[in-house]
Amino acid sequence: MKLKITAVAIVMALGITSVNAQIRQTAKHQHQRIQQGIKSGELTKSEAANLRNDQKDIRTEAKDAKADGIVTRDERVVIKQDQKKESRKIFHRKHNNRERN
Repeated sequence: MKLKITAVAIVMALGITSVNAQIRQTAKHQHQRIQQGIKSGELTKSEAANLRNDQKDIRTEAKDAKADGIVTRDERVVIKQDQKKESRKIFHRKHNNRERN
């Protein structure tokens, strides 16, 4: 019985760890996309600042979710939805035919 409980706990911990790593990887990728947009001139200064503030808000949201030691399924879903929304926003800002100031 103890072996089953231990096995389930390990599997759950690995699943949660991989989801947290995925959230961090997505945030890193979005940061790289913003940096690339600045470098190429696809993003204006104000667009880049706005996108960075949005990324900061998502990091704060993730930090708050982790504060109690457990990131629940609902919290992960909300964070991932916010990251997807930001990804679309980065794409639209980079492709809106405005040039850097």
